[in-house]
Amino acid sequence: MLKSLIQFLLITFFLLPTSNLVFAKNKKSPDVRSAMAMVVHQDSDKVIYQKKAYTKTSIASLTKLMTAMVIIDSGINLQEKVKISKLDIDRLKWTGSRIPIGTKLSRFQLLSISLMSSDNRAASALSRSYPGGKRAFIKAMNVKALKLGMHNSRFEDPTGLDKRNISTARDLVRMARAAYQYPLIRELSTNPKGNVKIGKRKRLLGFSNTNSLVRKGQWNIGLSKTGFIREAGRCLLMQTIINKEPVIIVLLDSYGKYTRIADAKRIRKWMEKNINQSRASTQFKNIIMQPS
Repeated sequence: MLKSLIQFLLITFFLLPTSNLVFAKNKKSPDVRSAMAMVVHQDSDKVIYQKKAYTKTSIASLTKLMTAMVIIDSGINLQEKVKISKLDIDRLKWTGSRIPIGTKLSRFQLLSISLMSSDNRAASALSRSYPGGKRAFIKAMNVKALKLGMHNSRFEDPTGLDKRNISTARDLVRMARAAYQYPLIRELSTNPKGNVKIGKRKRLLGFSNTNSLVRKGQWNIGLSKTGFIREAGRCLLMQTIINKEPVIIVLLDSYGKYTRIADAKRIRKWMEKNINQSRASTQFKNIIMQPS
């Protein structure tokens, strides 16, 4: 009797509808060449694709999204001007900046330049202008990270130049979801280009978005940030719409100038090809792809 019951249960289990699960396993995963990656449905937080998503790594200028959130959270006056000083010179990687020392810009302008064109002096000046100074700012960054559940992340500077700024693709999805809740961050990080006036003669200085997908305007992108230092490789984080569904894409440690953008395009092409729009919501909730 017991044996017959077990046989019946096994047969019933294998006859249950499993279309979504079969769909996920039978579809070859996208050819993502970044060392670490994660793609999730923004609303449900269900994983669409992941590759070493829990591996800690340097995150370069993706850091600046956290910098922007901490500045906005403080409630500090964004129209107040901050002077760029020698303290904002990059002495870690010796990267340059088009903002001359002595320039006075509003925090709003500094946020714009930091998020759009990833300027390190702008991010450094923002942290110095924080109540309590740079040290208090970095502490606030790490407190914010813990509140967001980013337990595998650590911040040591506001620019991302410090290789000790580490996180995981999983944690960065959490950061992206949080940053998306700030309309100002969405707006500034997705501006294709912008200008600021500097100096007594109000010379116009132009800046462009570091994400070529934003600059070309061919994607529906609601949040964007790129990053690069040698220890982190080339990184890309963005929120976008694919098949009318909101997704968050995190690509870390991409080798070569174009790999991260090519990976994003491969992910979109794979999703457009393999996700049936009429059943997208259901399938997004169940599909979990690992690298093949």
